[in-house]
Formats: sequence, structure tokens, C-alpha cells
Amino acid sequence: MPSAGAPEPSITPDDLRWMEHALELARRAGDAEEVPVGALVVRDGAVLGEGANATITRSDPTAHAEVLAIREAAMRQGDWRLLDTTLYVTLEPCGMCAGAIVLARIPRVVFGAPDPKAGMAGSLENLLQDSRLNHRCQVVGGVMAEAASKLLKDFFRARR
Repeated sequence: MPSAGAPEPSITPDDLRWMEHALELARRAGDAEEVPVGALVVRDGAVLGEGANATITRSDPTAHAEVLAIREAAMRQGDWRLLDTTLYVTLEPCGMCAGAIVLARIPRVVFGAPDPKAGMAGSLENLLQDSRLNHRCQVVGGVMAEAASKLLKDFFRARR
């Protein structure tokens, strides 16, 4: 979801590989009765941090996959600025996660399924590319969206 006049960001083979890893993390979250969302922060072909939703397990409303991945990556490198990284996440980031992404200075975000009710990377709003902020991300959405959407739909269908 590029800004007006910007070229459409392209999906790379690495994007597909890392999104498959994020989907595996999402599956693990679902197996733990958490909403199946997975995320990882990657730099130079290596995972700096990863996370799967754990709000119920941790009794923590901030334990979204993205926040957990960002925390681990920052701790691992000893710096809160996650420059030269890409965050992969199976669901479009919410407002809280988009804020954390901007604050961490992550330059590129790749997500799977859009979230029309809470997505802040172009669906509801686009916090990740808001020109009023001091940092903006390149956003690539819809990567393996069908697989990510199916995980979520199956999870919620089983609970009805």
C-alpha cells in the first residue's frame, strides 16, 4: 500500500520464505488457543526476534506477535532502533503494533491478511506511512494472505 505516486513494492522470494516462518508461528499461537498471528524481525537473512500472539497466556494485552518480536530483536541487538530490518507479520498491524513499529524505526513491513476492522497499514488508517510522523515504513501487504486469512477464519469458526 504505497503512497500516491510511489511504485508498488515488490514481493521477493525471501518475503515468501519469511512469511511461511511467520505462518508457522501463527499456527503455534493457534495451538495454544491464542489468536493465530505470528511475526518476526529479520536483518541480513537472520531472525533477530520472533513472536506469536500470547495475550491470553501472559495475561498481557500488549503481547501481540509484533510487539514480542520487536522486543526480542531490540534485546538481542542491544538497541531499540531496528534499522535495516524487515518485520513480517501474518495479519496487518493494529494501532498499538503500528506505533511500536514506527518507534522502533523498522523500515519495511510485510504483512499477510488485511484487517479491515483494526488494520493500521492501509485498511482502517495508515499509521505506518503517515507523513506527520518522523518515520515511515515501506509496506508490502497481502503476502500469502489466503493462508493467513484461513488460519484466522478456521480459528474463530472453531470457537463459535
